Amino acid sequence: MSTPTRFENTPAAPRDVYTVSRLNRTAREILEGSFPLLWVEGEISNLSRPSSGHWYFSLKDAGAQVRCAMFRNRNMYMTTTPENGAQVLVRVQVSLYENRGDYQLIVEHLEAAGDGALRRAFELLKQRLEREGLFDAARKRPLPALPQRIGVVTSPHGAALRDVLSVLRRRYPSIPVLIYPTAVQGAGAAQEIAATVRLASARNECDVLIVARGGGSLEDLWAFNDEAVARAIHACAMPVVTGIGHETDFTIADFVADQRAPTPSVAAEMVSPNRAEWQRRLTQLTQRCNAWMSTKLADSKRNLHWLTTRLQHPAQRLARQAQRVDELELRLQRTQHSGLRNLQQRLHALRAQLWQHTPTHTIRARANHCAMLEQRLRSTLRDRLNTYKQRMMSTARALETVSPLATLGRGYAMVRQVPAGTVIQSYAQVQPGDSVEARLGQGRLVCTITETHEN
Repeated sequence: MSTPTRFENTPAAPRDVYTVSRLNRTAREILEGSFPLLWVEGEISNLSRPSSGHWYFSLKDAGAQVRCAMFRNRNMYMTTTPENGAQVLVRVQVSLYENRGDYQLIVEHLEAAGDGALRRAFELLKQRLEREGLFDAARKRPLPALPQRIGVVTSPHGAALRDVLSVLRRRYPSIPVLIYPTAVQGAGAAQEIAATVRLASARNECDVLIVARGGGSLEDLWAFNDEAVARAIHACAMPVVTGIGHETDFTIADFVADQRAPTPSVAAEMVSPNRAEWQRRLTQLTQRCNAWMSTKLADSKRNLHWLTTRLQHPAQRLARQAQRVDELELRLQRTQHSGLRNLQQRLHALRAQLWQHTPTHTIRARANHCAMLEQRLRSTLRDRLNTYKQRMMSTARALETVSPLATLGRGYAMVRQVPAGTVIQSYAQVQPGDSVEARLGQGRLVCTITETHEN
């Protein structure tokens, strides 16, 4: 009997569920990241131009079609409006319209299919010459402010030459114009333009060169997109101004030239000074010069008048100088006399001060003072000696009255121990056999104690 199979409840892996919006967004990112900018050729159909300014159309060929959108910020630079059925060449970014999930192309540039090859050749040559530095702004030369001669490279039968000459005649007719005729359209025109520019550069007869042509299609202007023309303009000895086609037309020659004008007439205006402006400037300079000259003349007249008033005959000046010398001499004498008087007064004052401070008077006064002090000292000493003498005599009489010598003179004696000299006042102070000294009124006695008694 077979063992039944056991199915365990294992947890399923989490599923990554896309929303429609996320799916379309991811698809759009994959499409835009996978395709670079592409050139696509096809026929326009279903063209729509809403009020927003955007263009919506389909691009188709014999086997398929694709939706396209060209937004307003791109189509505003277009010079022509596409039509249904037109064969065009577009530069696009592959994308997807997320809201509807529609695969579409975002158009960056649109041109007629016939011009596509020329446009690509134009872009390739432009990029190559730009890398070589032919378009660098650092090499662009300034145009002369007042050219002595102007050269024009153009067709002698075209309207561009008439426009240039009309503008030059109106603005500054005195400037001579040299015309270098050349073909500007058709086979061999590019080589002829380049040769004419090189000829003008070699002859170096002009201060500035205009390369001009009237408007036309891309094929009509193609001669000015030639590499030989670009290199001839780059090597030209004088500044070059291009006025080729209309304002929206750009050629390789425009990028190489020192200045680019939108039309031949504007090119003529750029290289020619404005006669009215120069006349106005000349009038201003003349007025300024006249004003300056008037000011200088007025200053010179004032200076001349001042110098004339100062100019005098030498005799008059000498007389004034002599008078001045006399005046200075008198002032010198007065100054000397005044100085002498002041010095004499000063001398008298110093003598008086010296007399007051002479040592003779001081010594005499000090001697008199010393004599007076000596007399006072002697008088004081006599008075003091008399006073002390009287006081001493009085004291002596008092001493004599109380003196023990007087007592001794009356028969008494003063006994002292020998050799201590102590005065004996009691019999207990001595013993028999001690020696004592008895002082009498006249002399003294040395005695030996034989016995002592209390009473």
